[in-house]
Amino acid sequence: MAASAFPALLLPLLALAALPLAAAEPLVLNLWPGTPPGDTGTFPPEADLTKDTDKLIAGRRIIKLGNVTTPQLAVYRPAKEKDTGAAVIICPGGGFSILAYDLEGTEVAAWLNGLGVTGIVLKYRVPARDPKQAWLAPVQDTQRAVSVVRARAAEWGLDPARIGLLGFSAGGTAAAYTSLLLDDRRYPALDDTDKISCRPDFTLLIYTGGFVARGETTLAVPNGIAFTNLAPPMFFVHAFDDGVPVQNTLLAAAELKRVGGSAEVHVYDTGGHGYGLRPVAAQPVTTWPARAEAWLARRDLLSRAP
Repeated sequence: MAASAFPALLLPLLALAALPLAAAEPLVLNLWPGTPPGDTGTFPPEADLTKDTDKLIAGRRIIKLGNVTTPQLAVYRPAKEKDTGAAVIICPGGGFSILAYDLEGTEVAAWLNGLGVTGIVLKYRVPARDPKQAWLAPVQDTQRAVSVVRARAAEWGLDPARIGLLGFSAGGTAAAYTSLLLDDRRYPALDDTDKISCRPDFTLLIYTGGFVARGETTLAVPNGIAFTNLAPPMFFVHAFDDGVPVQNTLLAAAELKRVGGSAEVHVYDTGGHGYGLRPVAAQPVTTWPARAEAWLARRDLLSRAP
């Protein structure tokens, strides 16, 4: 890439920094009709656990939302004249301990709104309920979220066949497993909403985990989760120097290819982890939203369905 090209690529991303957190106040609704499946313990009140000494991202603090016991959806709608009818459920990261709620949640919804896509931030349960299956409660919440959004599609003016997931880090694990499970729901059906498909139509995974254990270099997923050609098309972003091994992306994409699935992969030499959509001038990896926009456009997700 020419030296002058990279700043040009940053121009649309720099505009992201000026975006409001959302175009309007979101519609917020509880995910479950009562206590989420399997929850029996007690936690302190939900709170932003960010400390003044925590690392800044692109010069700004982030919200580290902890002790989430009431999973919710926050639905951010684009301007009516731009609305494509597509929707993306956003799964923030945070190591299944907290949720990076603005960095990898509300800021992402604002970006999607600018593309004419409904952005739906999923506040899933953290910290992990079961240390041996830290992913299980987040996957249950993600599966339920897909069904809820699809059930409300007509009411919200959405296309039920264009509902996707976008996950970061641990949220990428939840999004990825939900995508691979198809309609194998990991909780007993509760109501008519759970009769509606929980398979997303497309999936974006940004510095995802879940496919390679730390210190290992081989693909591994929990029992019952499998790669098939029925998995939704996937878009991956990762950096080689990420502390979450890049093999999570490389091996998952290769396995999707092997079974006849679809994947687009963007891997950068540097960039680290946890940048969200915030542009960092020295790191080309933070130009990934432009690549994602192009991928969404090629899949006819950024124009109103006929």
